[in-house]
Amino acid sequence: MDVEETRHIRSSSELNVGDQVEAWHNGKLFHRGTVTQTVAAMDLFWILDSRTGTRRLIDAEALVILRAAEPGTPRAATRAPARTPSQSPHMPLFQAPSLSG
Repeated sequence: MDVEETRHIRSSSELNVGDQVEAWHNGKLFHRGTVTQTVAAMDLFWILDSRTGTRRLIDAEALVILRAAEPGTPRAATRAPARTPSQSPHMPLFQAPSLSG
């Protein structure tokens, strides 16, 4: 089992208040912060985003959730795993509309 696999969270039921997590979409980091509340029945949880200081609702089915990397972890180990076609095609709840068009 590689480092990424041990960090990967598949359900909000694996989380506890106070856990440090990262939320990724299409290989990009969207949110990083501390878990403040979980709703395992709906597979949702909230974090306090460390970059913005705001509370964020995170959908574990729409994003790749990783436990935050320990300081000193090599850069290559901090990339989110790519989604496979068999994984959920849900779009994140915070998806902004495209400005092109």
